Amino acid sequence: MLVLRRRVGEKVVIGDEVTITILEVRGDVVRVGIEAPRTVSVNRAELLEELAATNAQSAASDDAAAHSLSEALRNRS
Repeated sequence: MLVLRRRVGEKVVIGDEVTITILEVRGDVVRVGIEAPRTVSVNRAELLEELAATNAQSAASDDAAAHSLSEALRNRS
């Protein structure tokens, strides 16, 4: 991991197409602006983690629900 110190108005360039600008620093909060092509996905890590957890939970087989659905389909015939 690269760790940098930046002041308000200073920038960090990643590759040829991504620029991060420090907009404001207030206590523990830093506001950053990110300039990137639309083809580059920019997301907050905590949202991606929450989405992954929700997807995993949704994909997990609920044995009781599967059994109930199976019984309902059998009784339908």
